[in-house]
Amino acid sequence: MNVDTMTAADVMSRVLVTVRPDESPLMAWELMRRGGVHHLPVVDARLHVLGVLSREDIASHWSGGPAEQSDEQVRTLLGGRRCPHVAPDSPMPCVAAAMVDSGVDVVPVIGTSGNLEGLVTSTDVLRAVAGRRTPPGGATEMAVGLFRLEPVLPPKPSRAPEDI
Repeated sequence: MNVDTMTAADVMSRVLVTVRPDESPLMAWELMRRGGVHHLPVVDARLHVLGVLSREDIASHWSGGPAEQSDEQVRTLLGGRRCPHVAPDSPMPCVAAAMVDSGVDVVPVIGTSGNLEGLVTSTDVLRAVAGRRTPPGGATEMAVGLFRLEPVLPPKPSRAPEDI
């Protein structure tokens, strides 16, 4: 198959880890780490994409410890930036152009229902150009962050009676 005739659906990643906008940056980081992914789509309850976080987005925002990262929401990391996306039948040259024009290394693939169907990363584009096939497409599988990590902080030292 020639890269010029390939579509987003031919190369996209279909097994995805996603996060809800009200989850914490700590949760997003842990989902990325455990899932071995570099990009984390932020989706609402209807699986509509609000944006895509990268490891760099989370790392550049990181300040303080786990408690501070548990108090915020990932929606603040999106910063209202535009999220370019493509349709499953978009030709690869159009997918690559969308990435280059927007200065991103990932684009969500959005189906006719408006739901997330996959992600095309720069690695997927390079794999296609190199003639490497991705596993045959099937149904999209998504793991949504449905649990919370709560930091366990050491107890504050109690004051001795003579300090009072």
